[in-house]
Amino acid sequence: MSYLRVLIRFPLILLWLISCLLSVATLYAWVSAPRRSRMNRAWSRLLLRLCGVKLKVTGQPQLTGAVLWVANHVSWIDIYVLAGVRGILFIAKSEIRQWPVIGWLVARVGTVFLQRGQRNSLKQVAEQMAERFSRGEALGLFAEGTTSSGLDVLPFHASLFDPAMRTEVDIQPVALRFFYQGRRSEFAAFVGEETLVQNLWTLMKAKGVAVEAVFLPVLSADDYRGWHRGDVAQHVHEAIGQAVREGVSTAPETYSPTSP
Repeated sequence: MSYLRVLIRFPLILLWLISCLLSVATLYAWVSAPRRSRMNRAWSRLLLRLCGVKLKVTGQPQLTGAVLWVANHVSWIDIYVLAGVRGILFIAKSEIRQWPVIGWLVARVGTVFLQRGQRNSLKQVAEQMAERFSRGEALGLFAEGTTSSGLDVLPFHASLFDPAMRTEVDIQPVALRFFYQGRRSEFAAFVGEETLVQNLWTLMKAKGVAVEAVFLPVLSADDYRGWHRGDVAQHVHEAIGQAVREGVSTAPETYSPTSP
């Protein structure tokens, strides 16, 4: 049955990718920002379904206005989990820009790329973040800088909290909790030497993968005024870590986010 799932899912995912590429190449630049956001959200929800990943959202995601969503990072599908709730843009490592096809696609939809270890790159990223916040857009940040098992949270890099704090943007922690066959699991984690293709193959064969996105209370500018960026990063890390480590024995029900 697992290989039958691959035979069904792979052609559909390939069609999804082709349709996204064509839409971005021909329509994306001509439609309004709200329409692009709706397109991103629809594409993301569809990809999760095609991969057999069920999604539940708990808490109150901030669906309007400028906001920085900070989440733990488990898999490449985290991007589509968050973008399935709101058509959010992301801050990503520059290596992703070099991925065949996918790199071009994520660049065209507005991803902000960070070249790690380069101070000048950090300054450019901060400027791009401030510009997007000024337009009332949402950005997603995986502050660990890499993926983890999904059962705990790695230390955060605090530097990219600074642009949000300078522009007094709301910061919302998001805990991503992964399940397999009804139990918390590392099954879908994209870690170690595994390639993107291998991880996708694992998902396409599987049944019973689910993600719960837990939106925690927003940290407003009034809340963090006077704090150092390290204090903010620590506060957000502790909130996400506590939610990620909570033992949940049952898989979440399917959830379809609604428009704001």
